[in-house]
Amino acid sequence: MSPASRFPRPTTSDITKTGVELPPEASESLDKELEFERVESREGRTHRLSTGVLIAIMAVILFFLLSKTSGKAHFAFTDALAGKELGTLTVSGFPIVLVSAIACLLASAAFFMGRSRHTLTVTAGVVAGVAIIIGFLSWAAAGRELPFQVAGQLQGTLSVATPLVLGALCGVMCERAGVVNVAIEGQMLTAAFAAALVGSMTHSVFAAIVAAIIASVLTAALLAVFTIKYVVDQVVMGVVVNLFASGLTGFLYTQLLSPEAEKYNTAPIMEAVPIPVLSKIPFFGPIFFDQTILVYIGFLCIPLVWFLLWRTKWGLRVRSVGEHPEAADTVGISVAGVRWSAVLVGGIFAGLGGAYFTIGTVGSFSKDITVGNGFIALAALIMGRWRPGLAAVMALFFSFVTQLSTELSTISAPMPSQFLLILPYIATIVAVAGLVGKVRSPAADGTPYIKE
Repeated sequence: MSPASRFPRPTTSDITKTGVELPPEASESLDKELEFERVESREGRTHRLSTGVLIAIMAVILFFLLSKTSGKAHFAFTDALAGKELGTLTVSGFPIVLVSAIACLLASAAFFMGRSRHTLTVTAGVVAGVAIIIGFLSWAAAGRELPFQVAGQLQGTLSVATPLVLGALCGVMCERAGVVNVAIEGQMLTAAFAAALVGSMTHSVFAAIVAAIIASVLTAALLAVFTIKYVVDQVVMGVVVNLFASGLTGFLYTQLLSPEAEKYNTAPIMEAVPIPVLSKIPFFGPIFFDQTILVYIGFLCIPLVWFLLWRTKWGLRVRSVGEHPEAADTVGISVAGVRWSAVLVGGIFAGLGGAYFTIGTVGSFSKDITVGNGFIALAALIMGRWRPGLAAVMALFFSFVTQLSTELSTISAPMPSQFLLILPYIATIVAVAGLVGKVRSPAADGTPYIKE
């Protein structure tokens, strides 16, 4: 909230009510002196300009792709529930890419001129995002024989996003308490292994989820004991935990799961649970409301984390020890205890995300099955400015790009297959460097607290 909204600007009419009469020139001068201006912070200006530059670059790329766009682009809409086609949208690629490039250019200009106009920049950002997606897809699908499967893109995005969202929420919980969690990858990896092993032995999805949570919480406890109790550098310890998890699960996979896969590596796969009425909605119903329990849990955890951190006494303590642990200690809050609880609660979310890699998809474990998703979740956390809602949006962005590489390879898009494989990671680097700019993490994030 700006100062002007908290403290309404006094006017000459307010002064007149007091019985004091002012000459016209004095009234005009007083109005100017009393007027409050919303001053843009240096970080906000850097973020706004860097975003504008990034959008301008995307506009230039679209103009370049315009010269290589020809033919019609086909987009297929399939109703998976009814098992029938809802139709195929056919558009001319060239004008769509042209309009998208112009829209990006105008959005970029809005960012450069949008000083202190939050609504304008938000609108321009949404327009630019939609234009980039539509323009890029129109170029990629133009002239292709096979249509681009919109339903497959959305379905795959949700599937890839589930562990990323849960991993990002784990990071939000830890870093709001002042503990940098680079070990999200290791937590999800141990959880995926435990879910596969216990699920295979018990043939129970519930037991597999519980085992995944326990494994992840134990890994989180390993991080907490060294970073909170023994004050080891948090980033270094996070890397060590990741290497330990990778080595341990890789060794056990080679020695136990791989030789006896039928017994120890054939976990049950979760079945989709359609939501009554909503799952019957054409096109959108089967995509969003006919998912597994872990998908529903993953997205319900977003408001849950927000509620825990911003609407509970425990959440207030978590944020206080992440911002100013000395002040929290002076009012009787146990800094170490609160940080321990936040790291362990974060381990629950990482455990659910790790379980999705096995019982939520393939039903078996393989070496390093998480393939760097923990680090992408960390990037989503930073881009989301340590807020659960924004972090989830960034996780969806990365998931969309990841699934996009799969769908584009299916229609034989005019780009090298190697580029498609690294596309999600390029998007991660560009987004973190360009969209975030300089952001402020919790003040005590990564800083150990030693009580004197």
